Amino acid sequence: MAAEVTDYCSKHTNGIPSSMQDVWQWTVKSFKDADKMSSPLQGAWMIFLAEDRQAKRILEIGSYSGYSALAWYEGTKRTKADIILLELSPEMIAATRRTLDTYNLNDRVTLIEGPAQESIATLTGTFDIVFVDANKDGYLGYVKAILDQNLLAPNGVIVCDNVFARGMTISTSANPDLDNSVRPYWTECGKALQKFNEYVVNDPRVDVTMLPVFDGVSMIKWKVDASNTTVKSVDRLGEKESANGDCSGGVRADGAMNGGGGNAVNGNLDVDAANGTDADK
Repeated sequence: MAAEVTDYCSKHTNGIPSSMQDVWQWTVKSFKDADKMSSPLQGAWMIFLAEDRQAKRILEIGSYSGYSALAWYEGTKRTKADIILLELSPEMIAATRRTLDTYNLNDRVTLIEGPAQESIATLTGTFDIVFVDANKDGYLGYVKAILDQNLLAPNGVIVCDNVFARGMTISTSANPDLDNSVRPYWTECGKALQKFNEYVVNDPRVDVTMLPVFDGVSMIKWKVDASNTTVKSVDRLGEKESANGDCSGGVRADGAMNGGGGNAVNGNLDVDAANGTDADK
């Protein structure tokens, strides 16, 4: 059923351009953990989101192979948005630079190398879209820093991917068909994301909506009070700790393993989240 739902959605969604199809296929062939890449359906959604919000500045934490950066680029052709990518892994930096160079994205895309938490501390200005898709035990620290530094535009949105962690965030028994070879990794990611999800839903500065799409997506925006004024000044108890949990192993913004855009119905690469097998290829 899951594969059928994704297939139906894909057939009734405007597709991704050939450049994104090429990067997607190249990534699948080149990396064993390519299931962490966003699916074609999610790529189409990202283009739609960027176009709809008329984003002029985008921050992506965890670039993987540059597939999602290409989606943001495609979705901001009209606004000519500046796009900043944060990545630590040498392997993924090389893959991302290949995508940027091959498809001539360097005019508007900047790749910053190094630990994401350190890179965020150097950023200024505000972003209309912040896409968080890196190591799961870093989500809390990344989002807190973005809010504390007022890096999110008044009408901006933070999009956090993989907040279900293949179902392990909800319950370790939620996905009995998850492959045992990756179960420990996703279990630890789930623990970290449980802490993150609790943190953000209780942060008085923001509103959050968690959507049961892909591998779980949370969308976060500044809270607006009764006078239509954006609330940005409350610091939550000075919490600075990141959620703990060894969900490292594949690398993005801080060198720890992370999961890319998955599909709660079908998993990454339109993969069945119940067992991590490819439902489309």
